[in-house]
Amino acid sequence: AEIYCQAKKVIGIYGMGLTQHVDGWLNLGMFCNLLLMRGNIGRLGAGISPVRGHSNVQGQRTVGIGEKSAHMPADKLHELFGIDAPTENGKNIVEASEGVLDGSIKAMVSLGGNLLRALPDRERLENGWSNLDLTVHITTKPNRSHLIPGKVSYILPCLGRTDIDQQQSGPQAVSMEDTFSHIYASIGAAEPPSDQVRSETAIVAGIAKATLPSNPKLRWDDWVANYDLIRDLIAETFPDDFSDFNNRMMQPGGFYRGNPARERKWKTESGKAQFTPPTTLTSLGQHPSGENGFTLITLRSNDQFNTTIYGFSDRLRGLEGSREIVLINREEMARLGLQEGQIVSLYTQIEDGNLRQVDGLKVTAYDLPDGTVAGYYPELNPLVPLSYHEKNSLTPAYKGVPVEIRQ
Repeated sequence: AEIYCQAKKVIGIYGMGLTQHVDGWLNLGMFCNLLLMRGNIGRLGAGISPVRGHSNVQGQRTVGIGEKSAHMPADKLHELFGIDAPTENGKNIVEASEGVLDGSIKAMVSLGGNLLRALPDRERLENGWSNLDLTVHITTKPNRSHLIPGKVSYILPCLGRTDIDQQQSGPQAVSMEDTFSHIYASIGAAEPPSDQVRSETAIVAGIAKATLPSNPKLRWDDWVANYDLIRDLIAETFPDDFSDFNNRMMQPGGFYRGNPARERKWKTESGKAQFTPPTTLTSLGQHPSGENGFTLITLRSNDQFNTTIYGFSDRLRGLEGSREIVLINREEMARLGLQEGQIVSLYTQIEDGNLRQVDGLKVTAYDLPDGTVAGYYPELNPLVPLSYHEKNSLTPAYKGVPVEIRQ
């Protein structure tokens, strides 16, 4: 607190430790409050910065891709292509997963990812997944989700962005937006694994061409032949952000899209920065109960990117070897009579008619607060109910699950 009060410029960096809670929105609101109290937003050398690791999770929202129809430029799409975009909202991944379980979702097309490992309630979802009429995976490499097919299943290998993407007009570049709103070109340099492997753009355009009614304004073949044409349309749709898109993204470092808060332009009803009043003093949805009850935090290791595990050396925490562990402090171990290396099970305390447990976890002493245990994601995802998520974004609450230890 003293360091913060004396610092002239502060950048507040946050990640999933704040967002993956039932009241994660409030964590962010209070974090913004803290920065606003000392004028650390909208000032040179200060601000708030999320950690976003997934490639282009930022960029897809910028160009209107999302499940909320209000964020989609429907009028412009009608003007450019003569299509009437849906006015109802789509589904985020939690809502889509609920649809898989209740049977209202019949098919799933996945542009990359390893959904069945990344999602909560894995055992329930794997059972529901096999009942889908169709599953399609557009992917750069095999993963666990491919082993749980629907009644009809396709795996469509695609180029990664590090691969040379040779199309009719020559090698193609894709555009990326980093976590700081800079947009730049990414050009592959590696030889493709096969001349039969298509780009994501070619696959999606091919599916669209084969599925949708003929429309001369939807130039699928031209767009596959030259990605610049796609970016020209993005620039026409969002001229304020993407004018001269193709040229600017090729500059060293790309170009900065801008951020209203950085310029003290507050997108609020009052036109001023607003504080978030707290509605509760905890972001946890349900507190653990009983002497064996703990709040579970799921973690990622040093050698991990999302669900991809590159090794078993978690240098960040000084841990080596198996990921089938539960971290707990020594005082709590002594209180429960647990020994280092003892094998235990974790059970979820949320009662909704579904038993959730993970067995075979090795007790590992680690410096954690009392009442807290931790373990690796995605190994402990089966303990997280699909319904246990952030109130607004529906992000699964992986950082605060009530569980109990059983010996």
